[in-house]
Amino acid sequence: MSAPTYDLGKLHGGLRLPGNKHDSTAAPIYDVPVPRQLVLPLAQHVGDPAQPIVGIGERVLKGQLVAEHEGTLGAPVHATSSGKVVAIEPWPISRRFGDPAPCVVIETDGEDRAIEAADAPVPFDALPPDILAAKILQGGIVGLGGAVFPTAQKLMQATTLGTTKLILNGVECEPYISCDDVLMRERADAIIGGAQILMHALGADECSIVVESDKPEAIDRLGEMLGEFGDERITLKQVPTIYPSGGEDQLIQLVTNREVPSGGLPTDVGCLVQNVGTAAAVYDWIEHNEPLISRVTTVTGPGVAQPMNVRARIGTTVADIINFAGGYTELARLLIIGGPMTGKSVSTDRVPVVKATNCILVLSEVPSVGTTRPCIRCGDCAAVCPVQLLPQQLYWNACADDEKKLRAYGLTDCIECGCCDLVCPSHIPLTADFRKAKGRIQELADEKARAERARRRFEARNERLQREQDSRNEELERQKDTARSAGPAAIAEILKRKRDQQDDD
Repeated sequence: MSAPTYDLGKLHGGLRLPGNKHDSTAAPIYDVPVPRQLVLPLAQHVGDPAQPIVGIGERVLKGQLVAEHEGTLGAPVHATSSGKVVAIEPWPISRRFGDPAPCVVIETDGEDRAIEAADAPVPFDALPPDILAAKILQGGIVGLGGAVFPTAQKLMQATTLGTTKLILNGVECEPYISCDDVLMRERADAIIGGAQILMHALGADECSIVVESDKPEAIDRLGEMLGEFGDERITLKQVPTIYPSGGEDQLIQLVTNREVPSGGLPTDVGCLVQNVGTAAAVYDWIEHNEPLISRVTTVTGPGVAQPMNVRARIGTTVADIINFAGGYTELARLLIIGGPMTGKSVSTDRVPVVKATNCILVLSEVPSVGTTRPCIRCGDCAAVCPVQLLPQQLYWNACADDEKKLRAYGLTDCIECGCCDLVCPSHIPLTADFRKAKGRIQELADEKARAERARRRFEARNERLQREQDSRNEELERQKDTARSAGPAAIAEILKRKRDQQDDD
C-alpha cells in the first residue's frame, strides 16, 4: 500500500464548510436505466457547439458519433444509447441556467446496442504522444471537474510548453458533492490507468493524485491500487479539507508550492491539472473503446427521497434521475445543478445531464442572506479570499463601473468561489456583483475587438482600392508610351479612354 504524503504549500484564506455528504456516500454507485428519451446538447464544452452529422429519422447506435466538433476548442458528441433521432431542436440546458440550446433528441429503442469499434484497442504506450492526444479528442473527453475544457487540447498545449508534472484532482471540497469520492473508491484502477495514459500523452515524468483528508476510504483504496501498479512516478497526496482547495490554481499551490501568475495558466509553472473522473474516462476510451457517454453524478439534498451517486447516460433528464432516486420529498423547493457554492439554479427538471453535471442538488429552501447593508470595511472578505484579492475594493469599483480599477485590483483573477459572500456581515452579494462586472468588462472588450476588426477591414479596403488605382495608372502610362510611337490618332484614343475611366470613377 502506498501511503499519502503531506509536504504541502500554503493556501491563503478559504473556509471549513459542513460536508453534508454522508447520505450520498452510504451506498455504492447505482446505474440509472436507459431512459425513454435522451437529449444531447451540442455545446457540452468550451468553444463553439458541435455540428450534428445525423438527420431526423436516422437510427443510431450507442457510441456512434452524432455531432462533430468545431474549431480548436470543441469536442465531439456521441449517442449514449441506441435509438432514433426524433428532433434536432432547442432544449433547456443547465449550462445556460435552463435557457434553450440546440440538442439532438434520441428516442431510445431499449436495446442499448453499441456500434462496433473500427479498430481493436492499441496499447497506449505504443502510440506517439501526439497521436494519443488526437485519439483522446475523438472520444469526446472534456474536463469533468466542471470546466469542460477539451482534454486533448489541454494536453497538446501543455506538451508544447514542456510541462512535466500531472496533477489528478480528487479534491471535492464543495458541500454535498461526492461523485469523485465514490469514483475513487470503486474505480481506483481506472483512475491510475488513466493517469499513466495522460502521462504518456503529456510526456510527464511525475504525477500526484490529490485527495482531501475527509475521504479515508478513497485514500485507502487508491493507496492499495498504487501498490499493485507499482508505478513509482505516481504518488498520493492528502490535503486539508478547506474550501476551495480544489480550485486549479489553489491545488497547484498546495501540492507544489508554486503560484500560478495572475492571468496565467498552470502550464506557466510546469503543471497540468485533470480531474480524477477525466482520467477514468480517458482509460475507458483508450483501453475499451468507450467514448464519454456517461458520468457519475451526485443526486442529493433534503428534497430528494434517496440521496445517492448514480452513473447516468449523458442526455438523461434530471427528472428521470430524480425519479430513480425515489422522487422529490415534500421539502423540495430549489433545484441546483452543481453545488451550493458554485452551482446554477434552474427552473425545470427537463434539463439533461451533460458532461459537466457533477451534482443534482434539491434544497428545502431558497437561501436567504438577510437585508443588504453598506460595507463596514471589516476586511473579513479579504481574509478568506483564496486568490488574495481585496473584495471590498472590487465591490466599490464595480458599483462605480470603473473598468480600469477593476482590472488593477484583479477582478479577472476572481474564481467566484463565494467565500466572501458567506462571511460578509453586511450581506452584500459580492460574487454576483463581480460576475456582472466581469460581464460588462467582457462586453467592452468584445466591442473594442469589433471596432478594431472594422478598422482593419476599412484600412484593407482603402489599400486595395489604392492598389487597383495604381495598377490602372501604370497601365495607362504603358499605353501612352506605346501610343507615342504609334502617332496622334492613338494618343487621342488613349486620352478618350482615360476620360471615360474618370467619368466611371
